[in-house]
Amino acid sequence: MTVRKRIVAAAVIAVAALALTGCAASSAPASSASTGSPSADAVSGTVTVFAAASLTATFTDLGKAFEAEHPGAKVTFSFAGSSDLVSQITEGAPADVFASADEANMAKVTTAKLADGEPVDFATNVLAIAVPPGNPAKITAFSDLAKPGVKTVVCAPQVPCGAATVKVEASSGVTLTPVSQESSVTDVLGKVESGEADAGIVYVTDVKGAGSKVDSVPFPEAASTVNTYPIVALKAAANPSGAAAFVDFVTGEKGRAVLKTAGFGAP
Repeated sequence: MTVRKRIVAAAVIAVAALALTGCAASSAPASSASTGSPSADAVSGTVTVFAAASLTATFTDLGKAFEAEHPGAKVTFSFAGSSDLVSQITEGAPADVFASADEANMAKVTTAKLADGEPVDFATNVLAIAVPPGNPAKITAFSDLAKPGVKTVVCAPQVPCGAATVKVEASSGVTLTPVSQESSVTDVLGKVESGEADAGIVYVTDVKGAGSKVDSVPFPEAASTVNTYPIVALKAAANPSGAAAFVDFVTGEKGRAVLKTAGFGAP
């Protein structure tokens, strides 16, 4: 082989080696990409969310936004008093996510080792007095709810809004004699909207969401009792990736914006 031919052969071998090196290098990112986080399109299927009744309007909006961001996913909700939802979850009701209106009911789920990870606080809420438009009973203070003849409706003590009401009674020294104790805050609001009650103790977000259907009577004693709302994915989730994605969505920037607009405070 001539010198010229040997030089050409060496050059060909060098080019081939560089090409093989390039192929090996280009294959590495593909391997690492396959082990990264799933894309938005990877979230699919039904995500079943058990959420406190006071989250009904807000979570309904968040569910629609979540579905728009994840076209392959469908969010279904079960709204009720947090204590009722805990009973359903501990008895085996199928749910992917639980959002409570207080930390006490969430603690029941974590103590039972049904939570997948630590709950995340995502909002706060305070009480308000809801009255029919025009405030016919002339309620101006929390103590007015204890006056004879005033038909007051509250949440049952095991429900977060009821537990908060009990704390306000204790701190203010005012004892209420309600005409009924409801299993959810939405039921209390419904009694006021229908005119069955002169007043009901709900959350500020419920009054805001009701619009012209009720008037609001804020009371300073409410500031001493602030409910914190936690959310968590559940171990028994049929759709664990969807559950994790929904929790991230609620606690993320978009979720916080929707909650703020609805009147919830930051955690």
